[in-house]
Amino acid sequence: MPQHTPSDRWFTVEAIDADTYAISEYAHWEEPHCYLLNGDRASLLIDTGLGVGQIAAVAAGLAGRPVTAVLTHAHWDHMGGLRGFPAFAAHRAELDWLTGQFPLPPAAVRAQLNDPRLPAGFDLDGYRVFHGRPARLWRGGETIDLGDRQLRVLHTPGHSPGHVCYWEPAAGYLFTGDLIYLGELAADFPSTNPQAYLRSLRRAAALPVRRILPGHHSLDVPAGLAGEMAAAFARLNARGLLRHGAGRFAFDGWSVRL
Repeated sequence: MPQHTPSDRWFTVEAIDADTYAISEYAHWEEPHCYLLNGDRASLLIDTGLGVGQIAAVAAGLAGRPVTAVLTHAHWDHMGGLRGFPAFAAHRAELDWLTGQFPLPPAAVRAQLNDPRLPAGFDLDGYRVFHGRPARLWRGGETIDLGDRQLRVLHTPGHSPGHVCYWEPAAGYLFTGDLIYLGELAADFPSTNPQAYLRSLRRAAALPVRRILPGHHSLDVPAGLAGEMAAAFARLNARGLLRHGAGRFAFDGWSVRL
């Protein structure tokens, strides 16, 4: 059963297994998910959400030890809680956004964050997009060692230049950020690349995935969704439609804006 954290009802915690938790912000329309992974030597938090609640405290309570944070990509709704982590990792192609060159003005971000269900006392006017320098910059191909758990860093550009997925081969878990989820995928921003998105989907589809753990919306994602999306993107490409400005295309349980 999903559980609200006792100190902050903004977050909902759901156990994926005995050592893996989804920490979700269902009260906001984006419904972002972060993931806490416990190994026998270290704990890892994949993404840090909107920056509304104290996700560092939630993660520490689930881990019982210091937690290292890593990003799938440097969009505001995934890096909002990084202030609680003095050292974090992200892909090198996201560095400009992380160090003060985020492309959306603060007012545009606050407009997206605004929601009548925000917790009482939250200072929306004072909200600022995180900026800071990562302690480690991914290139892709690195291994994250948690002791009895290892993850691979997969560079999967398309939604953003430095988007990465985290692949745990032993469990068959693929933490997909904004590459794969049920809902509307965004590939229409100037910083997106629809052709790179197709290549990344094909890479994900080639993995023996047993569970997709997405960045937004439903956690009940079919393990074969990467292959379905790759095939749909390929059909659009064959029609000359896998490009900015082509429009919105709907499929079974998901869509894409180009």
